[in-house]
Amino acid sequence: MDFRILPVTPFQQNCTLIWCEHTRRAAIIDPGGEAARILALIDELKLTPERILLTHGHLDHVGAAGDLAARLDLPITGPHRDDAFLIHALPEQCEMFGMPPVRTFEPDQWLTQGDTVTVGEATLDVLHCPGHTPGHVVFHHAAGGLAQVGDVLFQGSIGRTDFPRGNHRDLIASITERLFPLGDEVRFIPGHGPMSTFGQERRTNPFVGAASRGGGRWDAAF
Repeated sequence: MDFRILPVTPFQQNCTLIWCEHTRRAAIIDPGGEAARILALIDELKLTPERILLTHGHLDHVGAAGDLAARLDLPITGPHRDDAFLIHALPEQCEMFGMPPVRTFEPDQWLTQGDTVTVGEATLDVLHCPGHTPGHVVFHHAAGGLAQVGDVLFQGSIGRTDFPRGNHRDLIASITERLFPLGDEVRFIPGHGPMSTFGQERRTNPFVGAASRGGGRWDAAF
């Protein structure tokens, strides 16, 4: 499996194209906005998109999903149903953040812990990782040692939990009990900022790694 990261919107959210190298069939993960730029990159890479995958329901991760799904006739898969309240409130999210209105949508499939999704001949495992939002999911390609973690974990930091239905305790459990056990060598694409590995964060992340002192609450910028 190969991938390309395209930061979009003023939030510089990492929209990711992932594709099966054998078939060139692709998924669009977290298209937060700027649909025209995403479409241009798909054309440049000569990919055939087959689905849209969403890690969670915040506007900066889903803003272009409805538009792209309609234009390309693609199903929208994810997140977990516990984020339905965020997706149903997209008009309010746009107003809150001063963003232009976006096309509303309903996911074609909600995901839960233990589900799998396919992209071409590749299989992604789904992990339900609540905390930043209650319905946040992570996509893990075990064969390639790659995970798309949305706003659960960042290089050197962790996700915010001060948004509606965020939960700091759940976030820490998601990272330490579901992500870190996948293996130190696993690379991850966060929702914002540069990539890292679970091993690097387990050792050095000041809020959840070995360098933390086990109890300080801290919320990142996203």
